[in-house]
Amino acid sequence: MTEARGFPGRLGGWLGTDTRGGAGLSVAGLFAGIGGIELGLHRAGHATVLLCEIDPGANAVLGARFPGLPIELDVRRLKKLPRVDLVAAGFPCQDLSQAGRTAGIRGRNSGLVGEVFRLLDSAPRSLRWLLLENVPFMLQLDGGHAMRFLTRSLGERGYRWAYRIVDTRSFGLPQRRQRVFMLASRTEDPREVLFADDAGTPPQVEATGLACGFYWTEGTRGLGWAIDAVPTLKGGSTVGIPSPPGIWLPDGAIVVPEIRDAERLQGFPADWTRPAQTSRTGRKGPRWKLVGNAVSVPVAEWVGRRLAGPGSYDASTDDELPAGRPWPTAAWGEEGKAYKAEVSTWPVRRRYHHLAEYLRFPTAPLSERATAGFYSRALASSLHFPNGFLEAVGAHLEHVRRKSA
Repeated sequence: MTEARGFPGRLGGWLGTDTRGGAGLSVAGLFAGIGGIELGLHRAGHATVLLCEIDPGANAVLGARFPGLPIELDVRRLKKLPRVDLVAAGFPCQDLSQAGRTAGIRGRNSGLVGEVFRLLDSAPRSLRWLLLENVPFMLQLDGGHAMRFLTRSLGERGYRWAYRIVDTRSFGLPQRRQRVFMLASRTEDPREVLFADDAGTPPQVEATGLACGFYWTEGTRGLGWAIDAVPTLKGGSTVGIPSPPGIWLPDGAIVVPEIRDAERLQGFPADWTRPAQTSRTGRKGPRWKLVGNAVSVPVAEWVGRRLAGPGSYDASTDDELPAGRPWPTAAWGEEGKAYKAEVSTWPVRRRYHHLAEYLRFPTAPLSERATAGFYSRALASSLHFPNGFLEAVGAHLEHVRRKSA
């Protein structure tokens, strides 16, 4: 175990201020990444006492942004949990993501969730909550086997569980990012946390006059099209590199956002991941990967505030899920049974920040090489593109070629 070293005196500036008041929960953060869950929980008034993260770049970020906290490098070598109220684990999604290897819950990386159960089995009885986070694809991978494994493992240990897909856009951030948040407890009701709020999914907006995001690394089988938002920031891509999404601005320009705006799109302060940028090369690639793999801070904060003040949920009309049926957007379970919850992916509806107005730092034109690759794939595909989009990409390609010449 290592001791995190950081910037004394800057803790409040980076982590924000507890506005909730009163005593919060003590937290152990496993697979902490760059601390998205922990930062959100801190802003809700809870306190992290242990971090666990193996990635060197993420470790550098945690050491700088959570100074003084002990950091365990490998969850497999963590013998036991400290006395805490909540264990948070955004376990690796590489084996679950559609952009990853889709090896399943027992894959080399995502199979590490088994380490969470190992630690739960010897955890102090003071432990009240388990919070898991992962990609929505885990609900359908292997015909739902990943979720059956998780829910069965929790049920065997006497946990009541609930999960919900949550969209980051509901918190006002222009990133279309959906993630599964799963909460379990042997003593509390997780439904009163995850299902107490529901704003309902808003109607689809028209793209006219709005910036639109897309994956320039796609173009053959998909586009990731998002109106007035960027598609999900990702730690990898189909071309094998972590990369920013493309943005089609209302004036016709095709650009990519700066890394500091990507951090802000996840709810972090700008430059949160700067400690991961190597001084020797100055390359920002590792920062894009870390941001893409992170948990959106405001979503974690919302969970944290509901943990501090649970609401109510009426489950009297929830139908039991028949065995073998697809997992829905939200569900809960106890005593070996699962039930569908009628809630949307938008628990709240905060004031929305339009994408073009949200970008604070200078954008960069999508490079000639990236544009040419995307354009050729798009022209050869059978995909249907929004009106005027391919023409804008073609015009942009001609523009960057003239500029480079």
